[in-house]
Amino acid sequence: MDMLLAFSPFIAFVVIERTVGISAGLAAGALVSAVLLARDLLSSERRMKILEIGTFLLFGALTLYSLAYGAAWSVAEVRLRVDAGLLLIVLASILVRQPFTLQYAREKVASELWTSPRFVRTNYAISLAWAAAFAVMVAADVLMAYMTSVPHSVGIVITIAALYAAIKFTGWYPQQQQQQRAAQRA
Repeated sequence: MDMLLAFSPFIAFVVIERTVGISAGLAAGALVSAVLLARDLLSSERRMKILEIGTFLLFGALTLYSLAYGAAWSVAEVRLRVDAGLLLIVLASILVRQPFTLQYAREKVASELWTSPRFVRTNYAISLAWAAAFAVMVAADVLMAYMTSVPHSVGIVITIAALYAAIKFTGWYPQQQQQQRAAQRA
């Protein structure tokens, strides 16, 4: 659940961008990101996470750019920038050998499991699944932004399907791994 909460800045962005405008949506995303970071900073039980730091930097930078230069992006173009930034954050976490899901998973499991090869592999797999979903979302954004003959509903359906698949995989894969481990012990 905490990992899904980490995506709340993106939800705030979409809601505010739709009702008020792009700059306000970006600022809302930055504000929600800042609140999540403050929550982690002020808690003795939590640590700041790669995804939340990256999200704050992404929304903060896009907000500043939008305000300073009056970016005249379409909704699809700004979503392309946001989703591409999210994809880059996830890929960077994998490249630095700290898949973003590790930080969330460590809050849920005993510390003895943190260095287990299976635990680490599971988190790489889940992070890669999210990266794939975000790559699909970026492709849908490109479709919506630059192929205007394609109805936006196509891009929206693709985005929802990608997110749904990543969420389902995130719940299914660790259970699958536990079942395999239990079968090997038996």
